[in-house]
Amino acid sequence: MSDVDQPAPIKRSAGSLARRREPLPWPRDRDFRILSIDGGGIKGIFPASVLAGIEARFLGGRSVAQFFDLIAGTSTGGIIALGLAAGLTATEIRDLYLKHGESIFPTYGGGAFGRVMRWARRKYQYVSYIYDRAPLERLLSEALGDRLIGDAKVRLNIPAFEGRHSEVYIYKTPHHPDFKLDAREKMITAALATSAAPTFFRALPTSGYTMVDGGVWANNPTMIALVDALSCFDVDRHRVNVLSLGCGEEPYVVTKSMMRGGFWQWKEVIGAAMHLQSLNALGQTRLLIGAERVMRIDPQAFEPPIAMDDFLRSAKFLPDAAQAAVDQHGPEINTRFFYDVAAQYLPHEGAA
Repeated sequence: MSDVDQPAPIKRSAGSLARRREPLPWPRDRDFRILSIDGGGIKGIFPASVLAGIEARFLGGRSVAQFFDLIAGTSTGGIIALGLAAGLTATEIRDLYLKHGESIFPTYGGGAFGRVMRWARRKYQYVSYIYDRAPLERLLSEALGDRLIGDAKVRLNIPAFEGRHSEVYIYKTPHHPDFKLDAREKMITAALATSAAPTFFRALPTSGYTMVDGGVWANNPTMIALVDALSCFDVDRHRVNVLSLGCGEEPYVVTKSMMRGGFWQWKEVIGAAMHLQSLNALGQTRLLIGAERVMRIDPQAFEPPIAMDDFLRSAKFLPDAAQAAVDQHGPEINTRFFYDVAAQYLPHEGAA
């Protein structure tokens, strides 16, 4: 019996608390530092390169992960977050993107044949997913091995969407006594689930669930991370600092032809949903902790926009865009987030 034919397991939300979570103590004199990384497909080259640039310029090659109390990542951001939690440096993760990205999102070269194949692939995308997940799974298997979420070196929030029960799903490390579901889950499963973008890859069947990319509801996981921090720990919200890294957002403009409505005119509305969710998450976070405690780094807009599966243009332009971002914002990022290592994270005992 295949996973999709198995009886649906109990809803994850069936175990939700019927009371307020009891927050764990947090030192009054210590900031709580959050790293949040958006989804964006192969454009994850940008946040990985920003973090790699910080490691090289300010940290002597040490991993950025040891300076954060919580890392949240969606889709490609979730892959980066899990890689950091597994012990990889951002530099190693960036190099994996640049070296193997074309095997995940084939380009067929830059000539006429490649253009025709990419055009045909775009047409086929209207009726089916267009990429084989096997190359991504092989790469993640080599990078993450058999590590479990409970093995993570830093607290994690990794959003996904569960399709059989139609509910949001957040993979979490056991950093609170209430979090007992994910410690024994493999990191690779969370990585494949959060990145199962429905127009690119087949939905991921696993343990009776059907998992879809977390970007359908939380492409920018900043607010998820903040809510988790404030509900799990007795931390003053004015002591929370957030570094939010995007992959390049393009404004979604309603054209004159779209005013007529209709499926065809609004076929790319998922782009609007992702953009507006990100704006909302950032706006809510800034309202709760203060805009001065949220740093948002995004690449400049490109014309035409870089598609989430466009390896050629991502590899060509985004490393330089990341270098420019580090040149401009690196000193401030270093001062605000990398002044000392975070207190050691230890999983809560008894997590199953």
